Amino acid sequence: MTMAQTRAATAGAGGWTDDVFTNPVIAGLHPDPSVCRVGDEYYLACSSFEYYPAVPVFRSRDLVHWEQIGNVLDRPGQLDLPSTTPPSGGVYAPTLRHHDGRFWLIVTNVVAGGGTLICTATDPAGPWSDPVRVPGLAGIDPDLAWDEEGVCWCTYAGIEQVRIDPRTGRTLGRPRRLWSGAPGAQAPEAPHLYRVGGYWYLLIAEGGTERGHAVSVARATAPDGPYEPCPANPILTHRGTNRPIQNTGHGDLIEAADGSWWMVLLGVRPGGGTPGWHVLGRETFLTPVTWIDGWPVVGAVAPAMTAPPWTAHPVPAPPPRDDFDEDRLHPRWVSVRSRPAGSWSLTERPGWLTLHARGASLDDRDVVFVGRRQQHLSCRVRTMVDPAAGRGGLAVRLDERHHYEIEAGDGEVRVVARIGSVRSTVATRPVPAGPVRLRVEVLAAPPGDWHPGQEPDLLQFGIEQADAPFTVLAALDGRYLSTEVAGGFTGRVIGMYAAAGSVRFDWFDYEPREPENGRTLIEVD
Repeated sequence: MTMAQTRAATAGAGGWTDDVFTNPVIAGLHPDPSVCRVGDEYYLACSSFEYYPAVPVFRSRDLVHWEQIGNVLDRPGQLDLPSTTPPSGGVYAPTLRHHDGRFWLIVTNVVAGGGTLICTATDPAGPWSDPVRVPGLAGIDPDLAWDEEGVCWCTYAGIEQVRIDPRTGRTLGRPRRLWSGAPGAQAPEAPHLYRVGGYWYLLIAEGGTERGHAVSVARATAPDGPYEPCPANPILTHRGTNRPIQNTGHGDLIEAADGSWWMVLLGVRPGGGTPGWHVLGRETFLTPVTWIDGWPVVGAVAPAMTAPPWTAHPVPAPPPRDDFDEDRLHPRWVSVRSRPAGSWSLTERPGWLTLHARGASLDDRDVVFVGRRQQHLSCRVRTMVDPAAGRGGLAVRLDERHHYEIEAGDGEVRVVARIGSVRSTVATRPVPAGPVRLRVEVLAAPPGDWHPGQEPDLLQFGIEQADAPFTVLAALDGRYLSTEVAGGFTGRVIGMYAAAGSVRFDWFDYEPREPENGRTLIEVD
């Protein structure tokens, strides 16, 4: 494999050249990473919020190159996300561990009646067990750790702790407060507990998951404390800096096979003018850890960092085009809250994805949508849609109140923008009957311009026809599909949807565009 092929194979999921790797190692909406190691392989899980299937699982041999191998909650009986689930609700902050020959994952479903769930598997690619509920635990961000006697300690946001039986979900005793980070710091959360040498280390996030995010640590001689805070806390934060990676926090420590230590964590890449808008969501980053005087020391997280000496295990890149020729969807494909069996099919028209509408638009919580996370600051997305029996198209979604789409049906193509309480058709174009190619170009802003009027990116929506390769119908400001505008915890997801009747898609093509931080505009027709 040439270096150019290696870069292409790892685009969007970490990369490397010689002794340098690029952050993020898992790009796009992959926050709250939790990692474990079994032998020479590493496994990682992330939050998924209102998207289904939930809790993506990745595998790596070097902590840099990651391949999605499945989702933990991928059957309707495992997870109920009703239409009342709000944007950024759903499934929060898993912890993934390997103990006693099994993989264990604990996570919180924050919807009413959801609660704390524990699933197990012998193969992290699945199938995972039906969830065991932990009714005695009332917090988010749960962690699992076992001591030498086999006692399982569950620590969660607050920061509180209780012993549990992870096989039954029964709590053993009453929860007790352990440590809440720096005095006055908001949102002590994301605890992870480790035994290293003669100490138990309690790693937490604090300061909120926005620009003030930070990682702090304390230690004790027993898992239930008392805990002594590190004198250098926070051991990681980018608050108050102009670094290109911000909101760093929610970390998890891992000892590599060679004895070195690393941290996976979430962060964002804000762009455009002040205050800086991040559009891809919170992503997974990697940074080295050293131990000094019995404390973990973490340096700043940079876009390019020195790679582990054993970084040489690229993974197969997802094919740029999905032709829907398989009998199932790849685990990277997600839907909003659920994917009922009668709402989609790969067999009704072989080689096509058929979607049957329920909601009338992306404004509706039960819209039929199949998409994938946007993972690159600049990208091109295309699809071939046949709207003969309905109406639908290609959407860039943040939530029900913030999305752009290009839609075919009723003899025309239209571009629709929903920004908060405003919904507007911004462009229309008649098209001949039959399938039509829809295209979205996401163009990152050029670097260096921090004027408040500089958008983070520009989204161009148009059609491809034989006599005109790309006709741009509308160009829309990307800031309105950012977390800083819309709020919440998620990032963009780009995909196909049905708004009326039955809509068929022959293929879907996602291609990173170079350069990542530059753009060539195509004039609006």
